[in-house]
Amino acid sequence: MTVILTCRLAESSFDPWEELRQFAQAAQGAGAISSFTGTARPLSSNGEPVDAMFLDHHPRMTLSSMREIVDAAARFGCDYRLVIHRCGVVLPGEPIVLVAAASAHRRAAIEAVEYMIDRLKTDAVFWKREDRPSGSAWIEPRAEDHAAHARWEQ
Repeated sequence: MTVILTCRLAESSFDPWEELRQFAQAAQGAGAISSFTGTARPLSSNGEPVDAMFLDHHPRMTLSSMREIVDAAARFGCDYRLVIHRCGVVLPGEPIVLVAAASAHRRAAIEAVEYMIDRLKTDAVFWKREDRPSGSAWIEPRAEDHAAHARWEQ
């Protein structure tokens, strides 16, 4: 079977359904496809409206950190893996990230997606800022994000 790994930064909005359609077409023969799409929330963690999120990045470092995560997900036996992550300005409701994996069986695909998104939240090189009516605030991964990542180290 051919191994297909896709990892890219998107500077503008993308259509997760179209990306998944193309992914499924490339992964023909797989018995299971799992995916996760994360979207920009309209409210901050304290309930304040968010006008936009800004994801700053260093192109080479960020892409390298994303590729390392996609490569490490090979441990689940998924020969098809996809990560698309926005950078720049993201408006509420727009997709920020799409993660997908395809394998012969569902458990491997589901676990690979969970692993990749958990690692992206803590290990991908991004600086995230919420722009709110009251001003801007940089946001860091939460304790829950670090706990989700830590379970893969056990």
